[in-house]
Amino acid sequence: MIDHRPLADILRPQSLDDVVGQEHLVGKGGILRKLLASGFLPSVVFWGPPGSGKTTLAQLLANLTNSHFVHKSAVTATLADVRAVIAEAENFSERTILFIDEIHRFNKAQQDALLPHVEHGTVIFIGATTENPSFEIISPLLSRCRVFVLKQLEDKDLDKIIDRGLLYLKRKISDDSRAFLKEIANGDARALLTILEIASQITRDKTLKAASIEEAAQRKMLQYDRAGDEHYNAISAFIKSMRASDVDAALYYLARMVASGEDPLFIARRMVVFASEDVQTPTALVVSNAVFAACQHIGYPECQENLAAGAVYLAQAKKDRSAYDAYMRALDDVHKLGNLPVPLLIRNAPTKLMKAEGYGKGYEAYTKESLLPEKIKGKIYMRR
Repeated sequence: MIDHRPLADILRPQSLDDVVGQEHLVGKGGILRKLLASGFLPSVVFWGPPGSGKTTLAQLLANLTNSHFVHKSAVTATLADVRAVIAEAENFSERTILFIDEIHRFNKAQQDALLPHVEHGTVIFIGATTENPSFEIISPLLSRCRVFVLKQLEDKDLDKIIDRGLLYLKRKISDDSRAFLKEIANGDARALLTILEIASQITRDKTLKAASIEEAAQRKMLQYDRAGDEHYNAISAFIKSMRASDVDAALYYLARMVASGEDPLFIARRMVVFASEDVQTPTALVVSNAVFAACQHIGYPECQENLAAGAVYLAQAKKDRSAYDAYMRALDDVHKLGNLPVPLLIRNAPTKLMKAEGYGKGYEAYTKESLLPEKIKGKIYMRR
């Protein structure tokens, strides 16, 4: 009987020993092995790059604990869907694991709805995200979960996965094609197996060549993933292009991030920070916050236009980092000198005793005197 499932699903590990990579989680002494051995399974969040094994580990935890597994995607699931799963779990005899992929795409209300049921153990919640949970998952929910970080798969891991795929497909691959496949898969095991599967379908050659791999990929994938180096390279290039008032470069790096599926709120958040760090006019902060709000309300694909308009404005605006630089100089003194005593004349004096001690004595609202602590009195941070 022909198996019509995708190759990535066919080859999905059925035991912790089958998992490639993530030794710190599934290897001997790994935390997941310890949890399974103890019989205790908390709610967890898997944080890692695409194709690193988040869904696989969630399914394994369900299988190895004989739990009922419900898989939802935050992209398509609604609050009603979540409530339906909760209602079903309340009447279910076995433990229910609710797995929500891309949990960072759930809004606050949707995440709030999970709280009482996670706290009371109605369901074991497992979330998967490519984004930093500290920023994308509400604190009350995050505090009830263990966060496990998945690492990007290394070359040796990808080679193992390629070998498994080739064995199943009964194909071979040339060395240059293997290297090319790993390059365009960009650390994503699921993408790697999908390309390998398509390549085996479009050629009769027993040994897969680079041309077939490239055709299977349809186009050379952008060397970009939302948790690897290129994620930070792209946003760095975007910010530095706006700082240099290079509008064209800013638009190019923005387009590159958007085309690669970057979360628009991540881009907009960086624009808000840039507006205060680098731009002279306070209006820049108003514009960038408007872009952020638009991305929240509209989403892709339309919000790319808001991002583009905001990027052009910020790139063309007059630059001035004096406020940012001044603050960093002050922060440096705080780190080096600690909490220096606040001068008595500007201390709060809510009681008679404090006033008797000299708190607030001699205070003038519009004094020209330096109000810094005595040790750094007169120091200039804001250099105009």
